[in-house]
Amino acid sequence: MQSEIVEISEGLTEVAVPALRVLWPKYDAAEMTRIIDTELRPNGYRLAGIIPEAGGPAACVVGFRLQHSLWLGKSLYIVDMATLPDYRGRGYAALILDWVKAEAERLDCTALHLDSAVGPERSSAHRVYMGKRYQIACHHFVHKLG
Repeated sequence: MQSEIVEISEGLTEVAVPALRVLWPKYDAAEMTRIIDTELRPNGYRLAGIIPEAGGPAACVVGFRLQHSLWLGKSLYIVDMATLPDYRGRGYAALILDWVKAEAERLDCTALHLDSAVGPERSSAHRVYMGKRYQIACHHFVHKLG
């Protein structure tokens, strides 16, 4: 079983889509691929993942981008992170978080951050984040429009 983390470039986005659809099932695969490649990537969104079988989907994937703010300075923001259900419990999320940390350090970032939904179904993900020394630093408020 391969656990090497590779960057998933434009043209290969579809290998990340099955895992991302675990988080965002409202999108079909073609729509998600189109949004990532035409809207997110041009704004700095990058993908990386673990692809255990050649030609297969990513078992675990992370989507991220650089951000600049007065609060954190130059930081790496994890936008999306998901593991296919059949691959959970193998330590892939922890490996991805280590890779993202190394990438943030390589890019001279001062912090890593992410948002995660709350509720009992998210407790496993929260344990992984806490195990990697992420801290709950703020509340994230949303005012939906339309």
